[in-house]
Formats: sequence, structure tokens, C-alpha cells
Amino acid sequence: MAKSEIYEASVTWTGGHRGRLKLGNGPEMDFSAPPASHGEAGVLTPEDAFVGAVNACVMLMFIWGMERHKLDLASYECRAEGTKLIELDRTEIFSRVVLRPRIGLRAAGEDPAAVERRARRALDSARKYSLIANSIKSELIIEPEFVIA
Repeated sequence: MAKSEIYEASVTWTGGHRGRLKLGNGPEMDFSAPPASHGEAGVLTPEDAFVGAVNACVMLMFIWGMERHKLDLASYECRAEGTKLIELDRTEIFSRVVLRPRIGLRAAGEDPAAVERRARRALDSARKYSLIANSIKSELIIEPEFVIA
């Protein structure tokens, strides 16, 4: 039988195009609309949070997949890019999110090609099991670079 969990967040307007976000897990931060939408620079925007959530969730699920596939992770960094489409009627949607992870792995005497194959399977699992990736309408593209030592 399926189960459910609830996550909460609260926002409070603090003036202008700015607010304060309190997340259910504890962190609090200011946020604003992006500068191009009459917001302020230097604080979290919903757009940044969206792209960041996709990136963070896929990374965490990759770590889970890496452990399942017995990989020795040396490093992981990922640049994410979200493309926002603005329609003529001014409605907006993220049409795609591209993740470009650079993944460092230790081969420890194993064939590097075999290590990369397992890493690709772990990345496929990360995409399949990522809650955030499964919850978006945007096209998700992952373009990994593997560095195996």
C-alpha cells in the first residue's frame, strides 16, 4: 500500500517584491522575484529554487545509486541550467532543465570502462527515482562527464 509524507513551507511578505521563506526542515531565507521581474538581486528566487531542487535531488539519488552499484565516488559537481519559456500571453514555464554533472570515480584496479558503465546505470537510477525530477513537466536532460582515476 502506498504511503504519503507531508512537507511544509511558509512564506511571509516583507515588502515590495520580497518575502521570507521558512522551510519545514528548519532553514529560513529571504526570497524575491528575479531582477527582470521587478525583484531584487542577491537573494533566492523561486526560479533558482526550482532549478536547484532538481539538481540537488538528482545528486542525492546518484549518491544512493552509486552506493548500490559499489562505486567509489571521488567528486561530484553539477551545473544546472533551466530554460524558461515566456509565451505571448506572458504565461511562463520551464521547458527544460539540463544537468551537467562532472563525476570523479576511483577505479581501484577495475576496468575504467566497467566503472563508467556502472556509473551510468547509477545515474539512470538517480533520474528514475528522483522525486523532484519525477514531479516536473520540464524536459530533463543529463549530460554527464566521467573522470575515472
